[in-house]
Amino acid sequence: QLQLVESGGGLVQPRGSLRLSCAASGETLDYVAIGWFRQAPGKEREGVSCISWSGGSTNHADSAKGRFTISRDNAKNTVFLQMDSLKPEDTAVYYCAGRRQFGLCGFGGYDYWGQGTQVTVSS
Repeated sequence: QLQLVESGGGLVQPRGSLRLSCAASGETLDYVAIGWFRQAPGKEREGVSCISWSGGSTNHADSAKGRFTISRDNAKNTVFLQMDSLKPEDTAVYYCAGRRQFGLCGFGGYDYWGQGTQVTVSS
């Protein structure tokens, strides 16, 4: 069964950057779309960015457009989320999730979830 583990979270100052990683094990990421989600205290979980299984298409929430970049290296079974120009409102637990899906990715229907990594943006 596909297992996902996030890493790369931490404390960063506003306008700083972080690169999150989502490492897969148990199965390869072939034909698996990956999404990044986040949940801040007292708020519902929301989709941030996703990438199709081939890496040919991506999708970003409005809050992430122009600041976050999602990429994948299927040979290394890893997906990355590069976050630049971070804001305090980006503070949340970030999760990666996977689903078998062809075509464009979205933010629904994910079957496999990691445990999350904390991102805190504060001066």
